[in-house]
Amino acid sequence: MIAIISFLLIVLFSILIIRIGSIALEMTGLSEDVSRFQAQSAYTGVGFTTSEAEYVVSHPVRRKIIQTMMFLGSAGIASAVVTLILTFVGKTQEEATNNLLILFFGMILLYGFSKSKYIEKIMRRVIIYSLSKFTELRIKDYHQLLGFGKGYGVSEFKVKNESWMAGKRLRELELNNEGVLVLGIYRKIDGKECFIGAPNGNTMILAGDVVVCYGHLSVLERLKDRMKGREGDEEHRTEVIKAEARRAEELELQK
Repeated sequence: MIAIISFLLIVLFSILIIRIGSIALEMTGLSEDVSRFQAQSAYTGVGFTTSEAEYVVSHPVRRKIIQTMMFLGSAGIASAVVTLILTFVGKTQEEATNNLLILFFGMILLYGFSKSKYIEKIMRRVIIYSLSKFTELRIKDYHQLLGFGKGYGVSEFKVKNESWMAGKRLRELELNNEGVLVLGIYRKIDGKECFIGAPNGNTMILAGDVVVCYGHLSVLERLKDRMKGREGDEEHRTEVIKAEARRAEELELQK
């Protein structure tokens, strides 16, 4: 009985550690989904080989979190295996059956605990408060900072041959006048996909490029379908006028 209780406590401890690690990674700016996956991967030592993992460990604070998760995970998993073996070794068939039932129902309870939205909400508050108070981590809510709830967002689309953007430099496009920023470009060079981050005004947009843009989502939606020619130029001028009106309205709301 002691071994099975120890095993369940270790599992509970693992759930809490993964949750703390996930929220700690969120507080460095990662999304909830990515944080949760990387925390689970680091703790269990499984799946932590993706390109996302390389992105995570390149950040010094995230790397420290991941290192801690790996250390705790190696100890936790080893302890769990040992206690699980002790649960059944040297037991009679009846004792083994009883232990198996206790283990089964105990795991169901722990699963319910890990999936409970109410418990997660309470844990999140406690963990965020504790990490904010006792560590240097600070939450970076990029959805709020970038105004994603106010019609703005990030979008990516492929530039077609007949696109208004194809064959022009960024300074010629003057997308900033429409309230659009080009954050990056995915381009295939010699069959290999390359990424151009923070392109400057001299960067040429080529047909086949996948551009990552930030701006008002309604503008981005129309931009990806804008065609070459006089009609495309007219759409650009119209969007510039709309962007000026939108900026004036936003400034008025701030007064």
